[in-house]
Amino acid sequence: MIEYEGRVFRPPSEAYSLIVQVTIGCSHNKCTFCDMYKEKRFRVRKIEDVKHDFDVARRMYPNVRRIFLADGDALMCRAEHMAEILRYIRQVFPECERVTSYGSPASILVKTQEELNLLHELGLEMIYLGLESGSDEVLRRVNKGETADEIVRAGLMVKTAGMKLSVTCIAGLGSMELSEEHAVKTAEALSRMKPEYIGLLTLLFELETPLMRDWQEGRFYLMNPIEIAHETLILLEHIDAEGSVFRANHASNYVNLAGTLNRDREAMCQRLRQALEGKIQFRNEAFRAR
Repeated sequence: MIEYEGRVFRPPSEAYSLIVQVTIGCSHNKCTFCDMYKEKRFRVRKIEDVKHDFDVARRMYPNVRRIFLADGDALMCRAEHMAEILRYIRQVFPECERVTSYGSPASILVKTQEELNLLHELGLEMIYLGLESGSDEVLRRVNKGETADEIVRAGLMVKTAGMKLSVTCIAGLGSMELSEEHAVKTAEALSRMKPEYIGLLTLLFELETPLMRDWQEGRFYLMNPIEIAHETLILLEHIDAEGSVFRANHASNYVNLAGTLNRDREAMCQRLRQALEGKIQFRNEAFRAR
């Protein structure tokens, strides 16, 4: 059978993908808002073990169109290691149309542009990158580990390689103190990258994290739905990412938004204004989840 260590995390769009762990856990694993991978020690899996999982999957599934390489930072393995895995996927799953992975800024920046180009040529089609915020102060406070400029540079390297880029950011991450800066600078960072996909989540506490403890002990203010809607409106009013597909329809979001920038920006802004006027209901807290 296919081995899988710990809890499974994957982007919503990978719901029907074959998921195989290339690495275990997250190489950084120190963001104060994140409760993922905490039970795992980061390591790169032996290539023979990864190939074994693909062999097992081949026997189990006659038609594999999409493959997601887990865990939180599969791209952190050496370029030649990833290249061998991608070549094996081509050999074992000739029908596969898309291979994707999470990529931390560090795992991208440690590679040369030529290495990223090669990985794309071998079938790596899209990278999911966490921006979280375009504000360096917010990034510092949540211990992201990189500046906004570094994250933007990583995203642009992915795009230069010919891969698609999917970027996530988190509403409410700067609290009220940094809300406007968080919104404006996140919009600026997204505008610089112009990723194919933008996913806006909303900060939510479920399992214990350092930031959740700060909130419980009164050191962090968790913004309410009205404040989040105001912040999101500022972000959308400042963004210029022509052609980017924008989604804020995750279970954590208070108001569902979906459109393509810049074409649908005003319609999404209007939906937020309607929510602020009480014409659209915010999602009930009981139905919010990761």
